[in-house]
Amino acid sequence: MEVQLGEYTVSLEIERKRNKNIYFRFKDGNTLYVTCNKYVSVSELNRLIKQNEKSLLKMYEKELKRKEKDLFFYYLGNKYTVVYDSSLKTISINDDMIYTKDEKMLNKWLKNECERVFKERINVLLPEFSNIPPFSLRIRKMSTRWGVNNVTKRIITLNSELIKRDVTLIDYVIVHELCHFYEANHSKRFWYQVSLRYPNYSEARKSLRSW
Repeated sequence: MEVQLGEYTVSLEIERKRNKNIYFRFKDGNTLYVTCNKYVSVSELNRLIKQNEKSLLKMYEKELKRKEKDLFFYYLGNKYTVVYDSSLKTISINDDMIYTKDEKMLNKWLKNECERVFKERINVLLPEFSNIPPFSLRIRKMSTRWGVNNVTKRIITLNSELIKRDVTLIDYVIVHELCHFYEANHSKRFWYQVSLRYPNYSEARKSLRSW
């Protein structure tokens, strides 16, 4: 069964349960999964899909974007196709191709790049600040935040996914977290401190939210 969402034709899968509510979600790329009560008719579902077409279309386009990301390898704002070659000893990049022995080698290289690039950018940006206390850097994958500053423990944590973004966006997150040493909240005073060192912070925030 198929339904039309704007210019897209998507597959429709209906799962009937005892739940009272109706749930829509996209899964496996081109399939809209609907969970509903057994008494909800197909015509009623079609009516609800049409009624919520705008929001469902946004969900679908977000899923398409996610699937596209899964097909490629992103590094410092650039998109690469990964080529596996079991004879390789090191990672190499040529145009829009990245060559690696296997996924394990690629992940280890990416981890090292996070350490190298993030520390390098911190050292570049620190002269823009004064009276910043000594702090330690941690790197880990986070699902909802690009960076965290534990001011009390003096630990800045950066999301490892940042390595996929442009250097200018990495800089914004670092500036943002360093400014928390001046202002622990997100007051006007905080954003003023950010603006002194990263005037286009609004555009950077928008770009990070769209990822």
